[in-house]
Amino acid sequence: MAQSISEKPPVRFQRSNYVVRDLDRAIPVYRDVLGLDVVFIKESAEDSYSYEVFQIDRAAKMRFAVLGTPEQPNVMALTELKGVELDDVPLPSRSAIVLECTDFDGVMNRAKEAGLTVFKEGSLETKDGRKGRELGFLDYDGNLIVIYLILEHPK
Repeated sequence: MAQSISEKPPVRFQRSNYVVRDLDRAIPVYRDVLGLDVVFIKESAEDSYSYEVFQIDRAAKMRFAVLGTPEQPNVMALTELKGVELDDVPLPSRSAIVLECTDFDGVMNRAKEAGLTVFKEGSLETKDGRKGRELGFLDYDGNLIVIYLILEHPK
């Protein structure tokens, strides 16, 4: 059955979320290195549903920031947990955000200048034959960020 234009799709991706230890330290990675906008920052209520669904110890004080771009508002969030011990990120990395990035060299240089772990650059070839560059780096909490830039389109 065809969906009318006025109906919402049954599923719409809202945002990804990373847990961080210090929101004030984490935000510059996403704002200054990647160029995302901080949409808002909010203290979470003591009875927030997030405690249950993310299985967060209720002893934690929680605060979060929503980030976006002019074209993609609310594309991701950072959730700060204070007052509880956070395990180190298990390896291999179990999640990542992957971002197309027109300022590839700028992001790479800013990540290095920020002292982040930056992996060796790789070559990218997509399933439809586009070629480009890709690079991974970790934020201060070990969350994986992968950027890519398409340089060649198949003819």
